[in-house]
Amino acid sequence: MTARSSLTIVLAAGEGTRMQSSMPKVLHPMAGQSLLAHVLEAAPRGAGAALAVVIGANHRGVAEEVKRVRPDATTFIQRERLGTAHAVLAAREAMARGADDLLVVFGDTPLISAVTFERLRAPLKNGAALAVLGFRAADPTGYGRLLVEGDRLVAIREEADATPAERAVKLSNAGVMAFGGPKALQIIEKIGNANRKREYYLTDAVEIVRQQGLEAVVIETSEDEVRGINTKAQLAEAEQVMQARLRKAALEAGVTMIAPETVFLAADTTFGNDVTIEPFVVIGPGVSIGDGAVIHSFSHLVQASIGRQASVGPYARLRPGTSLGEGAKVGNFVETKAATLEAGVKVNHLSYIGDTHIGAGANIGAGTITCNYDGFGKYKTTIGAGAFVGSNSSLVAPVKIGSGAYIGSGSVITREVPDDALAVERSQQTTREGWAKRFREMKRRDKKPKGG
Repeated sequence: MTARSSLTIVLAAGEGTRMQSSMPKVLHPMAGQSLLAHVLEAAPRGAGAALAVVIGANHRGVAEEVKRVRPDATTFIQRERLGTAHAVLAAREAMARGADDLLVVFGDTPLISAVTFERLRAPLKNGAALAVLGFRAADPTGYGRLLVEGDRLVAIREEADATPAERAVKLSNAGVMAFGGPKALQIIEKIGNANRKREYYLTDAVEIVRQQGLEAVVIETSEDEVRGINTKAQLAEAEQVMQARLRKAALEAGVTMIAPETVFLAADTTFGNDVTIEPFVVIGPGVSIGDGAVIHSFSHLVQASIGRQASVGPYARLRPGTSLGEGAKVGNFVETKAATLEAGVKVNHLSYIGDTHIGAGANIGAGTITCNYDGFGKYKTTIGAGAFVGSNSSLVAPVKIGSGAYIGSGSVITREVPDDALAVERSQQTTREGWAKRFREMKRRDKKPKGG
C-alpha cells in the first residue's frame, strides 16, 4: 500500500462524560499510554501518509498529546457536535489536499492495528469507493448492523430502525471506514441530517455510494480489536486484552515470565535476550531491559534503563531517569530516581538514591539516603567508583564522594570526601579511631568490605 497516498482522520473531540472524569476520554491511559496514542501509533505513517486529528474546542491537552506522539499530524477543532460526518468535515482542509485513500477512525479504539488499516485500504486499490470495518459481535445489542448481499455492503442499519430479521444479524459496524480519496469529500458532503437527532451520520455514506453506482464492501476483524471505550469498565476490559497481547508477544520473544497473568507491561517495553520477570511486576512506560536481567517480584519500574545481567528487586521501585549498568543490583525496598548506577554497583536494601551518579563497583549500605531536596530545589550526589557507603548514612546534596572513599555507618556527609579517604560520624558504638583502623586494614588487604 505504500505506493498509494493516504489521509487518516482521527475523531477525538468527545468529552467522554460516561467516564465520570474531567479528563477527555481519549487521554485516559491504557498500557502506559493514552487511548489516542495507541490509535495514532497504528495509523499509517511515512511518505505519502497524512494524519489529521479532530479535537474539541477546549481540549488543549489532546492537542499536546497529538503533537507529542505524531508531530506530523495536523489538528482541527470541531466546535459543534453534530454527528460523525460533521466531525470528519472539520478536517475538510486536509481532505481538499487530496489522497488516494481516506481513513476515518475513532480516538477511543486503542486496540486497532496497523495491519487492519492496511486490510481496510486494500479494496480501494481494486476500485471500491468505500470499505467498512465490521465484526461478529457475541452480543450485537446496541450496534448498527451491516447488511450485505454477496460480498457487497447494502446498508448500515441502526438497531432502532432495524426489523426483527435485521436485528438477528451479528455482523456489526465498528465505525471505522476507508473511502476512495478522489470521491470521499463529495460523498461525505452529500450526507444530510434528516433524522430524529438532526445530526450528520457517516454511516449514511453507504446509501450515497450505492446511489452513485459505486461499490461498498465489508472487511471483518475481531471484536476485541474494535472495542470502543465509553466507560471505566470498558477501559478495564480493553486493558485486559492489551495486556494479554503484550504478554504473548514478550513470551514469543523469549522473555521468561513465571506467572504472566500477574505481570503488567507497557506498550513500549523492550526486552533483550534471556530476560526473566518474576510474578507481580508492574512495568510502566519508557522501560528497556537488557540481556539476562532479572526483575524480581513486586517491583515497579517506570522510564528506566536496565543493563545486561542487572538485578532488580524484589520490592524495588525504579522511578523516571534510572539507569542501571551491567551487573548492577538494586535490591529489596530500594527506590531510585534520576539515578545512574554504573556497572557492578550494589544497592541491596532499604535505600533511597535520587539525583545521583554512582561509579562502577561502588557499594551502598542498607538505609543509605541521598538527601537531594532541601524544600526549595533538587541537588545532585556523586559517588566515585569503588566507594563504600556504610549502613544508615545520609549524604546531603550537593555532595561528592571520591573514588575508593569509605563512609562509616551512621554518617551524615555534608561536604566533599576526597578519593580513598575515610569519613565517619562519631557514635557511642564506634569511635573514629576504630573506623580508621578498619579502613587502614582494608587498604592493606586491597580488599573492599563485604555487605552493607
